[in-house]
Amino acid sequence: MADILFIKTSSLGDVIHHMPALTEAHARRPDGRFAWVVEEAFAPLVRLHPLVDKVIPVAARRWRWTMYRQTTRREMETFARALHADRYDEIIDTQGLFRTGLITWITRGRKHGYDAASIKERPAAWFYDVHHHVERAQHAIARNRMLTALALGYAPSGAPDYGLDRARLAPPQTAPYGILLHATAQHKKEWPVEHWRALAAELGRGVDLVLPFGNGAERARSERIAAGVARARVPQWQALDAVARLIAGAVFVVGVDTGLLHLAAALGVPLVGIYVGSQPGLTGPIGAGPIAVLDGTAKLPSVADVAAAVACVSKGR
Repeated sequence: MADILFIKTSSLGDVIHHMPALTEAHARRPDGRFAWVVEEAFAPLVRLHPLVDKVIPVAARRWRWTMYRQTTRREMETFARALHADRYDEIIDTQGLFRTGLITWITRGRKHGYDAASIKERPAAWFYDVHHHVERAQHAIARNRMLTALALGYAPSGAPDYGLDRARLAPPQTAPYGILLHATAQHKKEWPVEHWRALAAELGRGVDLVLPFGNGAERARSERIAAGVARARVPQWQALDAVARLIAGAVFVVGVDTGLLHLAAALGVPLVGIYVGSQPGLTGPIGAGPIAVLDGTAKLPSVADVAAAVACVSKGR
C-alpha cells in the first residue's frame, strides 16, 4: 500500500483542475492511499471526491494577515507537527509556489515538483528531491496530470475525469434554474454589471435564476444584478460543498473565469464562459457537458452573444 500526498492548496479553480490528476492516479495506482493538503475554505469541496482518503486543511490565506498573533503561530506549529508526523511514499506539489514548496519541505517522504524551468516560482524548486519538466504552455489540467504521472511512473491518457458525480450531488428535483456567476477575484476578468443586469432580465423570462456569492461585496453585486428581475434570487452564503450541490442541479451556468465556473465544468453542467482578461486556452473550462466559451480578450461579448450561447448549450443538456 503506497501513501501518496498531493499539495494543491488554492485557488478554487486550481484545486478543481487538480481533481482529474487524482482520479487518474488512483486508477493507475489502485493500491494507493491519497491525502491532499488544501486551503481550509476548499476542504469541503475536496471531501466530495470519493477517492481522497484524507484531507489536510491549511489556513495559509488566513495566517498571512494575522502572523503577529500568538494563536496564529500556535496553529502553524500544530499544522507543521501534524503534517510531519506521517510519512509518505511520494509527495507531489502540483502548485509550484514558494509557500507550497515550504509545506512540501516539512513533510517526510520523496518530494516531487516542477523543475526550475517549468515552475511558477523558481525558489520553490529548492524544496524537491525529484524535479520534472512539464511544459508551461498547456492547460492547467494537463500540467497537473503530467506532473502526477511523471512522479508516479505512468503516461496520462484519456479525457479528464474529475471524480464528481452530478446526479449524486444534485438536490431533489425542483423547478429548473440557471446560475449566474459574476464574481471573480481579478477586476480585469469582470463582465460589466450593466451587461449582467440585461442578461438576467433576458434569461429571467424563461427560467429562475440564482446568483451565489462569496463575500459581502459580491453579495451586493448579486443583489444589484437581481434587482427588478422577478425570477432572480440571491441565496444565503453557503460552504463550497453546498454550492457544488446547487450547481449540480442547475440547467445551465453562465460565468466569468472563476473557480465556480470550473466546478460547473467538472460536474458536466451546460455552461457559458465569458473570458475577459484571461486566456481560455490555458484556463478555459473543460468537462463532459456542453460548453461555450466567449473570448472577450479582443472584444467584449454582448448580452445578445451570451444569451445565444446559453440557448445553444441548453439544447444539449
